[in-house]
Amino acid sequence: MTVKHFLQFSDFTRDEYEHVFARTRVLKEKLRRGELYQPLVGKTLAMIFEKTSTRTRVSFEAGMNQLGGHAMFLASKDTQLGRGEPIEDVARVIGRMCDVVMLRTYEQKIVDTFAAYSHAPVINGLTNEYHPCQTLADIFTYIEHRGSIEGKTVAWVGDSNNISRTWLQASRIFNFKLRLAAPKGYEMKVLDGLEYGANHFEQLVDPREAAEGADLVSTDVCVSMGYERESLQRRVDFLHYKVTEDLMKLAKPDAVFMHCLPAHRGEEVDPEVLDGPQSIVWDEAENRMHTQKALIEYLLLGKVTD
Repeated sequence: MTVKHFLQFSDFTRDEYEHVFARTRVLKEKLRRGELYQPLVGKTLAMIFEKTSTRTRVSFEAGMNQLGGHAMFLASKDTQLGRGEPIEDVARVIGRMCDVVMLRTYEQKIVDTFAAYSHAPVINGLTNEYHPCQTLADIFTYIEHRGSIEGKTVAWVGDSNNISRTWLQASRIFNFKLRLAAPKGYEMKVLDGLEYGANHFEQLVDPREAAEGADLVSTDVCVSMGYERESLQRRVDFLHYKVTEDLMKLAKPDAVFMHCLPAHRGEEVDPEVLDGPQSIVWDEAENRMHTQKALIEYLLLGKVTD
C-alpha cells in the first residue's frame, strides 16, 4: 500500500490543495461553533523536533488533540537520533507505532530518508530547504482574505530561504508570480530541478521593484536557524531589506503583509507594518493549526466530504 507523504509543496496537486483548503474552512468553522469533531480517536501523531519551534509544536499538538488523537512530542535528546541511530531504523520503529509523523529537522534528505522507511505518513515540519506547512497556511490565509491567488504577484523581501523556495514551488501549482528581492550573494538557488519562466519567478536586488504593484508582501528574519554564526554579516547585508510603510505603499492599495514569525520589529519589518491594517500575520499564524488539521485528516482518511 502506497503511503502519502507531505515533504515538499510540490508533492500535492492543485486538486489536492483545493480539497485541503475546503476541509480547512469546514474544520475551522466547526471549531468556531464549538462542534466536536474527533475522527482520529486512537490515532497518534509523533512530533520529532531536531529544531525547536513555538508555532509548529502548538499548532500540531492542539490540532491533533482537537481531532481526537494524541500528539507525542519528541525532542532530539529524547530519541536515539540524537545518539547516532540510523534514520532508517528510527523511521521503521516510529512508523509502526504511530499513525502519522511530523519531523522538523535540518537537511531535506533527513525527512526524505525517514519517509522512505516509514509505514506512516510523514509531514515536513521544516527543513533547511523547504517549509511546506507554512506556505500551506499562507496561501489559505491569502485566499481567505482576498480570494484566489491565481494571477497575483507575491513579493518576497529578504533572504532566499526555505519559505521563499516553497513559495516558488507553489507559484507553479497556483499560477501566480513570485518576485524575490535579495542582496547579491543571497539569490535563489532552485533546488527542486524545475525551470521557472518569467510568468512565475523574477529575481531582483531592489526590494522596491519587488513590491511595486504586488498583491502580497512577505518577509522573514535575516538570520534563520542554523545561520547564527553569520548573524553580524547578515544584519549588515540585509540592512536595506526592511519592509517599511513606504515599501508597502508601492504595493497595491489592498495588498496584505505576511510574516511566518517570530518577527524582529525594527529589523526585517517595521512595527507599523507588522501591527498595521495590512498585516494578516495573526490569522496566518492561527491558520497553521487549521490547515495542518485538514492535512492530517487527508493523509489518514483521504478525501472526507462531511
